[in-house]
Amino acid sequence: MKSSFALTLALLLAAGCRGTDGDAATENEPEQLASGANLSLTRLDCGRADFKDMNAFFSDRPGVYPPGPGKAVDSCYLIRHGDQQMVWDTGFPAETRDKPMVQEEATFRIDRTLAEQLQELGVKPEDVDILGISHMHGDHLGQAAQFTNARLVIGKRDFEMLAGKPEDTLGHWRAGSTGSPAQPNLSLVSGDFDIFGDGTVVALHLPGHTPDHLALLVRLNSGPVLLTGDLYHTTISREKRSMPGFNTSREQTLQSMDRFEKLASELKAKVVIQHEPQDIAKLPAFSKAAE
Repeated sequence: MKSSFALTLALLLAAGCRGTDGDAATENEPEQLASGANLSLTRLDCGRADFKDMNAFFSDRPGVYPPGPGKAVDSCYLIRHGDQQMVWDTGFPAETRDKPMVQEEATFRIDRTLAEQLQELGVKPEDVDILGISHMHGDHLGQAAQFTNARLVIGKRDFEMLAGKPEDTLGHWRAGSTGSPAQPNLSLVSGDFDIFGDGTVVALHLPGHTPDHLALLVRLNSGPVLLTGDLYHTTISREKRSMPGFNTSREQTLQSMDRFEKLASELKAKVVIQHEPQDIAKLPAFSKAAE
């Protein structure tokens, strides 16, 4: 285990693993986990979407997807690290349970709220220590507002560009300063960010879908897991290196895909595409956790 941790740390340091203060992770951080912190990952159901035309929404070129409709899921996660608890992404708004969001391209809904699922796991939203948001889009922010005691980890430019938009649910963290020592509950990142300081849970800076889009590496005892955020939306997009036309940068997205695939190969990581229905089975069914 020590050698695998060393490999992970070396890869992240080579890519510039840094926090908001610009300090690089230190060489001895992986040893902190080896001394006893338990780590687990539980998938939470954050919604589903029925698209009228998968290619029109998810690809910037024709013929990537078969013609016609398709489905996507919205996945969120609870990460337990010792006595700390982290939620990664928050899905569609809770209101879509009773009133699905119908738009021209798709219908979005949830069946159960995050709070309801967390309650089954013995967790209250106010007890969550860290809230990680992969990027600024509303299907990842929908239920964020209830985690008022959590430290928010989000890409800096995503946070800034989100201000004032209808999907902005982060008003609690906008109060006061942004990312200064006086505002310890907000971490605005523009590079890789070591969440717990021991190399076990790392937000990976993979811009392109949005300006400071993040994915997540979770180093479980059973093996590393990579949560994609929206670097990929489906297995097809990963296989064909396809992306939506609304990505902020095609060039950055392709560079991020290259970096992600290199890391996945080096670590022999399990890749979980958060919107891919087939990837739900890669993690234990709720309410069990991967460890």
